Amino acid sequence: MSENSDKRSQDFLKISGQFQLGALTTEFSHPVTANLSEAAKRDIASGLRLLLAVDDDVLRTYREFIASNRATKIKKTILTSLRSGGKIFFTGCGSTGRLSIQLVSIWRDFWQKQQARGLKSSPTPDDFENRAFAVMAGGDFALIKAVEGFEDFTAFGKQQIGDLRVSDKDVVFAITEGGETSFVIGTAWKGVEVGARVYFVYNNPDDVLCKHVERSREVIQEPRIEKLNLTTGPMSITGSTRMQATTIQLCVLLTVLEMVVRALMRDLEPQGSQALSPDDVPSTFLRSLTAMQTTLKSDTVLGDLSKLVSLEESVYRSGHKNNYFAERFGIDVLTDTTERSPTYCTPPFRKFDDTTATESWAFLFVGEEQTERAWQRIIKRKPKCVEWEDQLVRQLVGDDKAARTSEIIRKISYPELMRFKVGLDGAKYRQLGEGDSSVGILSETEKESLLSADGFHRKQLEAAQKAGSQIGLIYFAGEEALAEMRQFLATWNPQCIAVLVPIPQTDFLLDGVTRAGVKVLLNTLSTCTMVRLGRVMGNYMIWVVPSNLKLIDRSTRYIQRLTGLAYAEANRLLFEVIEYVEPRMKADQAYPPVVGVSVMRQRHGLSNEAAEKRLFEELRNTAG
Repeated sequence: MSENSDKRSQDFLKISGQFQLGALTTEFSHPVTANLSEAAKRDIASGLRLLLAVDDDVLRTYREFIASNRATKIKKTILTSLRSGGKIFFTGCGSTGRLSIQLVSIWRDFWQKQQARGLKSSPTPDDFENRAFAVMAGGDFALIKAVEGFEDFTAFGKQQIGDLRVSDKDVVFAITEGGETSFVIGTAWKGVEVGARVYFVYNNPDDVLCKHVERSREVIQEPRIEKLNLTTGPMSITGSTRMQATTIQLCVLLTVLEMVVRALMRDLEPQGSQALSPDDVPSTFLRSLTAMQTTLKSDTVLGDLSKLVSLEESVYRSGHKNNYFAERFGIDVLTDTTERSPTYCTPPFRKFDDTTATESWAFLFVGEEQTERAWQRIIKRKPKCVEWEDQLVRQLVGDDKAARTSEIIRKISYPELMRFKVGLDGAKYRQLGEGDSSVGILSETEKESLLSADGFHRKQLEAAQKAGSQIGLIYFAGEEALAEMRQFLATWNPQCIAVLVPIPQTDFLLDGVTRAGVKVLLNTLSTCTMVRLGRVMGNYMIWVVPSNLKLIDRSTRYIQRLTGLAYAEANRLLFEVIEYVEPRMKADQAYPPVVGVSVMRQRHGLSNEAAEKRLFEELRNTAG
């Protein structure tokens, strides 16, 4: 062990009591998926069924939520704020940060459409559009990849939401799957400090959090903070809260926002006809969500989705790449695609001009010629990145960490985000060929994008196939539109692997059930693919990237469980392997999983290099 890695381990162990989170329910192994890797290796559809079975926990928790009548009370709180000139804030980090950005993008998209159709009112649609804000740890750059250190500092959360001038007129939803994230807790405390109405949204039992995590206990016991506990149980992949935890949060918060926009539209357009009253939204949402879940489990959808898993698995296994093309669901696809990197140690999105970084396995393009416009289309506003001055950084972290933090901040600026070319101007830097694949993802309202010869999806998929790539399609629509699409695909391109998903017919203004269905399907697709690629053992994500203190703890516990080492010994080994792979990690080059290399070292008494070689040999021998 080097002196540097030993010191880093010692520094972590001094504070590890705050981040040893193995007692949390979200860190448990779910019994339904305990043998997921074995089941998925035998049969893809069996793995998909197991993953979707755990989403029944989401339905159970949602039923409990609507039975509590909390939705109506929260709706009233938000309406009171908005009608008096207040704002809504959604804050999070990692998965909940992306969820926050998605919620605001859906909100803004609705009001942009009202403005486009010429709604004249006071307040205006433009005014309401600009009343919702997302606060993600590390700013909008973190949509692409986690920003080192931001999740772990309460002061950063306070500063980022403070920069947006949160006030006593506002409502803050501080969203953290585990209920313990320092950054999110910081946003909650800042909200309390200024007199805002604060909701703490989380997914672990109160008694467990209060017993094991002091910072969580302080929030939960604070009477000025409303608690919104949405515990579903363990995740389908142990500790992977991008799964059921954020799914229930998406469903609940979109339910509340649907109620709010319906009430506001009745204010602005009293003559408009809305058959569904705001207070009937939760029960209608539950019926539709249940139908959506049943559809996703159907043999037809599972059979088609299995083919798409097989396609992506073969592409990634052979060292090739996949491009996604999306418009309306751009933020949904971006979220799922970028979250694969920290969860399964896949190469993150690559900047167009970074020729030293490893090529990303998957990438997203939307139908805008220029990347700046493409980013605005994805999140429905101009991205906002963290660009703090050195003096402020020094005040937040102290002199000893100021230089390193300022260096990180310079790397997450707006110009740096624009180097991820998600517009069509980036396609030339990621051309497809033999062995690659391309998948279009679209909704019924976008069907002409494929049916029309000039449509965005049509042109991209045809170009990909002409270049020798395999193509696929994920299409969410009503039965009539699905029948039309089936007929079109039979004549246009029978080789296209199509997943056609029937959606429940509702008149929801925000289309929340469809967004939940898109999330669940994409999560299931990407997770099953990674399981097939050996990134999961049982239901443990053994390729997790230890990019923050919580994930360092999780990686340590996995090494502990797989080797029998004591916690401190496992942690020292982890940091030695981190030091070994870090140069590649920081250069966005491919690198082996630190947990896997650590386990190989300990089990067989190997060097880092020999452990890495043996790990990949074993993976090749056991490939599904």
